[in-house]
Amino acid sequence: MLLGARTRLHPPALERLVAAYSRLGEHGACWLLIGGGGAVLDRGPDHRRRWSRGMRIVAASYGLNFLVKLAVRRRRPELKGLPPLTSTVSRLSFPSAHCTTSFAATRAFRGLAPTGPLYAAAVAFALSRPYLGVHYPSDVLAGALLGTAIAEAWPAPSSQAGREA
Repeated sequence: MLLGARTRLHPPALERLVAAYSRLGEHGACWLLIGGGGAVLDRGPDHRRRWSRGMRIVAASYGLNFLVKLAVRRRRPELKGLPPLTSTVSRLSFPSAHCTTSFAATRAFRGLAPTGPLYAAAVAFALSRPYLGVHYPSDVLAGALLGTAIAEAWPAPSSQAGREA
């Protein structure tokens, strides 16, 4: 699967576009920016707190992803004659931090932003990593599952109605 992702549909312009898109996901940066923007701009009831919660989930998912990487220590793919098309933060591959943060953000921001575009962005990040030759498909799947699990396990925001003045 990795070889297919790394060798099919690779015109130079598309490779540059995918690499540029993928860089937006480094360290969960795009998701933290979306959460920060939502926290500042969204005036809906209790939305600022929910956007901030989502940002904490993204940051925690990035941190937990790093701990799993250190425990597993899986090296990034090396395909003879097919170097990676982008640089990476570390040589460790499992699980994909792009996928962990993306799927955590998608779950954390549900109800605040349209779900379809969130998942489309997360899936695009997931597909970009094997395409660029920096992750195995199993890294991507594990990252998506880890991010989803972290967001689902995170305590739900408490209701303002239940608080005393």
